[in-house]
Amino acid sequence: MKTGLILSILFLTHSPFAHAQSAGTFTAISSMATARSFHTATLLQDGKVLIAGGADASDATVSSAEIYDPVKQTFTPAGNMTAPRAGHTATLLADGRVLIVGGEQTPPGLNGIVPGQNAELYDPPTGNFTPTGSLLMGWQGFNATLLANGKVLITGGAAGFTDAGYIMGDAEIYDPATGAFTAAGAYAGTLASSNTGLFGIGSVLALLVDGTTLFVTEPACQVYDPVTATFSLRGPINVTWAVSGGNTFTPNYIVEQTASLLLNGRILLAGGENEDTGYYRTTQLYDAAMGAFIPTGTMLKSRGGHTATVLPDGRVLITGGNTEPCGDNGCWVTGPDSTAELYDPLRGVFTDAGGMTASRYGHTATLLDNGDVLIVGGMSYSGPNPFGGFIETSIGSAELYHASTGAPAPALFSVAADGTGQGIVWHAATGQLASPPTPVVAGEILSMYVAGLAEGGVIPPQVAIGGQMAQVLYFGDAPGYPGYFQVNFRAPTGVAPGSGVPVRLTYLFRSSNGVTIAAQ
Repeated sequence: MKTGLILSILFLTHSPFAHAQSAGTFTAISSMATARSFHTATLLQDGKVLIAGGADASDATVSSAEIYDPVKQTFTPAGNMTAPRAGHTATLLADGRVLIVGGEQTPPGLNGIVPGQNAELYDPPTGNFTPTGSLLMGWQGFNATLLANGKVLITGGAAGFTDAGYIMGDAEIYDPATGAFTAAGAYAGTLASSNTGLFGIGSVLALLVDGTTLFVTEPACQVYDPVTATFSLRGPINVTWAVSGGNTFTPNYIVEQTASLLLNGRILLAGGENEDTGYYRTTQLYDAAMGAFIPTGTMLKSRGGHTATVLPDGRVLITGGNTEPCGDNGCWVTGPDSTAELYDPLRGVFTDAGGMTASRYGHTATLLDNGDVLIVGGMSYSGPNPFGGFIETSIGSAELYHASTGAPAPALFSVAADGTGQGIVWHAATGQLASPPTPVVAGEILSMYVAGLAEGGVIPPQVAIGGQMAQVLYFGDAPGYPGYFQVNFRAPTGVAPGSGVPVRLTYLFRSSNGVTIAAQ
């Protein structure tokens, strides 16, 4: 089958998507079975969301999990993890499983919470949690991101404590093929040793468009290259604080900030907190070409422990967090906040996005397949503390943010015109379908057309064949076919042969429908 016939099938069968929800509003939905904060929320390949762990209303670390169904807008129990966790990470792998790592744990026989060292996998088809390899050291408050090669990079966080403060854990790599964690290489600069006592471990991690990863912490950020397994220094974060006498102070750490990869390839670093200087409204943009941060607009409120979600139209939704107003008499914490704002990368400004139905801190915000954002749990204000200040309690409530410009998840096309079965994926050299008569071989280049990518965006999609990550060689407008996108990619090694090998594309953390090809 040649590409001309492929395009005829594609354009005859593709129909526009609908988004029926009201725009730019927050709407309460049914609550979770368990109140949670510092949990994880992972969008699965079928569009449902796995909610796992966290601290409940009594501040106990829990192992329970729930599944959110966006069609029914309900939560149902999903069993228990192999260990209770809070402040852990959950990463969707190329094969659809979820890697759950570390966090705060209370081992049997101990009264105190310690950094967790174990990890586990959630398998959506079976609904089972099973152990996988253990971290080289226990971690809590760290970062995890899926690399372009299908492995997971672990950075930052606390791996221990000294009188001087926290000890930062060495970076590690998880390989789904072996189920093992290995050292990822030493940090650059002053972070090269994990034996140095550091006060206030706080960092964020974001995948860059060239496949490297930006690791943001003080005194300077650095970039990890998975090809060379090395960290290299980049420019410092441009955050200062005015002090008496007209001088400025540069904080030695910032915690509870967010880092978001924008459609233009820059990283938005927003907010955060320092014990000495309070919460920040400042934001920065990391420019990979410059290797440095540059200022951008200021948030409407100071925030830490908030969420930042990149919407399909390129804007960033900022929700909740702790806030701290400052005046002539200093700063004071007011606790979890319910306000939200939107960052416009074209204008570099923040605007009011209304208010959530509840104040939240330590919550999650997940972009769904229909373009809505699911906001779940967190700590909320529950009343004054008789000894001063206020009391926070984990909550189970949930709500949806309906964006003003909703957009569906990416879509692949199939010969059957229903988005299932034999995909419209062809050999780049011949134009023939990758079907049983002409199966794919490892290393060859394939092409396909996709709906649902961002026009002009530079973030590459991720393509998985048989659960293995493929190398994306090109993505962009389909020549002569406005509104459609072409993706060229190289078939990976290690794919099990067969006539129904699954193919999926992931973009902005949302998975496409699954189609199949033949591979030998």
